[in-house]
Amino acid sequence: MEKTKKNAIGRRNFLGMSALGLTSLTILPSWRLPDGRRIPPSDRVTMGFIGLGRQGLGDFGNFAKSAGVQVIAGSDVDALKRERFKRRVENWQKSQNIAPRCDTYEYYEEMLERKDIDAVSIASPDHWHALHTIHASQAGKDVYVQKPLAYTIQEGIKMVRTVRDNKTVLQVGSQQRSGKEFQRAIELVRSGAIGHIETIYASVGEPPKPFDLPKQPVPASLNWNLWLGPLNDPKIHYHPDLAPPISLNPEQNEKIWGAWRWYRETGNGYTSDWGAHMFDIAQAAIGMDGLGPIEYIPKGYKGAQYNTMKYANGIVMTEQDFREEGGKGVRFNGTKGWIKVARGFIECSDPSLVSKPEPADPKAPAPHMQDFIDAVRSRKNTIAPVEAGCSTNTLCCLVNIAIELQRPVKWDPVTLSFGDDQEAANHRLNHYEYRRPYSL
Repeated sequence: MEKTKKNAIGRRNFLGMSALGLTSLTILPSWRLPDGRRIPPSDRVTMGFIGLGRQGLGDFGNFAKSAGVQVIAGSDVDALKRERFKRRVENWQKSQNIAPRCDTYEYYEEMLERKDIDAVSIASPDHWHALHTIHASQAGKDVYVQKPLAYTIQEGIKMVRTVRDNKTVLQVGSQQRSGKEFQRAIELVRSGAIGHIETIYASVGEPPKPFDLPKQPVPASLNWNLWLGPLNDPKIHYHPDLAPPISLNPEQNEKIWGAWRWYRETGNGYTSDWGAHMFDIAQAAIGMDGLGPIEYIPKGYKGAQYNTMKYANGIVMTEQDFREEGGKGVRFNGTKGWIKVARGFIECSDPSLVSKPEPADPKAPAPHMQDFIDAVRSRKNTIAPVEAGCSTNTLCCLVNIAIELQRPVKWDPVTLSFGDDQEAANHRLNHYEYRRPYSL
């Protein structure tokens, strides 16, 4: 963890603030679930948020719909985003007849010290996911972390071990696993409704490109050094697309998603951004959570028309359009038929097996967030546990490794190794040397 100067707040005052936070929360009323059951104040789940940008605000809005959840703190490297989050949360607290109080932190380690936080929601850039999750789990916090689970293969493996060693709950933000159309597709594939699966088409998009943004001045509100964190590539410099700026007076929110995801030096492109959704559904349906393909063949190699993944059981998955209309989705091709599924869409060769998905109630709790909150209370696995997130993240990284090496790459999902392929093992997407003083 970085040991630079932190917020101007003494430890005695910090602990006093935490105690005050605990005291103020004890006056919360009970909550009523949709089925009429009540959740007593003693069973509330208190949350802190790490990463308060566009995605973090969206996740807060969804968690706010779950009964018994109280948000009390947030952390971000941008002072303006911290203030925006504080205003949003305190306005929400007022609407719930709760005394407004949301503490914010530049350094997330300070927030994790608080004993009155049960769980954290992480929506930081991918290169921070591993350290944020590992440190939160070590602090005894349950974790909801945005997809993809990590930036590299070894980060994901370390996250699995840390979560299980500390007996914490983790939900990967692959919300499609909680979508009714995707659950139905998974159910049909697993039940053999379309026979033995032979091929899968998963449409996710292009891999990342080399970093090419021009350097621009860093805004006064942004701690750019802290945004970089463990990244150690000297080619990376500030550009507004990486950390989209905002203003408060007047309020102007981000106009784009953080573009760090589109560059090799800072992200994994559509391969991970959408692969963490569509490859993930394929993995879940064919029972490969915790495992994955054993060979990755890049598009163009010896005439390969698509990026291709081969499983030990003979199933072949290719990255290609799942339907003529295009879009992001998955098609399962079996010996007895096929299933196509995307967000708000599902079709089957046997129409009697599926029905048109009903539109979600915007006021109802978000299913994926509610699943996490239920798991926090029950201590059971989530629908997208850390092992599933790790295997999907590994798959996405391996696709990009094969693309960049321009040759097939083999992987053993049991031993988690490349065998004697040292070139692949040395690739940055397996692991890279963190910038000091960070370490995995």
